[in-house]
Amino acid sequence: MARFRYRMQSILDIKLKMETQAKQEFAEARIRLDEEEAKLEALKKRKAEYEQLARNMLVGTLNCRDIAENKEALLRMDEYMDLQQLQIRKAEQKVEQAREKLAEVMKERKSHDTLKEKAFEQFLLDEKKQESKEVDELTSYTYGQRRKIQASADA
Repeated sequence: MARFRYRMQSILDIKLKMETQAKQEFAEARIRLDEEEAKLEALKKRKAEYEQLARNMLVGTLNCRDIAENKEALLRMDEYMDLQQLQIRKAEQKVEQAREKLAEVMKERKSHDTLKEKAFEQFLLDEKKQESKEVDELTSYTYGQRRKIQASADA
């Protein structure tokens, strides 16, 4: 039996490499998004600590300077959180772009897989036809040899 060789295997190999690369890029973008979200959570936690500190400052002896500094820190935390929200949106866009690229590359690779499967099916059909042809030739030859032997035996 002949060996199946897909003539566009090199293209399929390239598509597989591109898919692997796109998966890696998607994973990296997702990790960056998770990191940015973790930074935001840390900022929220820090702001909550400042708010708790502000409540504690209002109990007992009041220190205007500490209260003003705390208020300024709370305002800065709001600014940092707004900037971090912007970073998160950018990271989300990169994740979405990476996801779209991955989907496109996967679709291309699957189409090449389908082409390979069809080529293999055609190869099997061709092999079956060839085998059938060889069996027919062998049968004809065997039948002819028997007739030849019978004809010589009769004469």
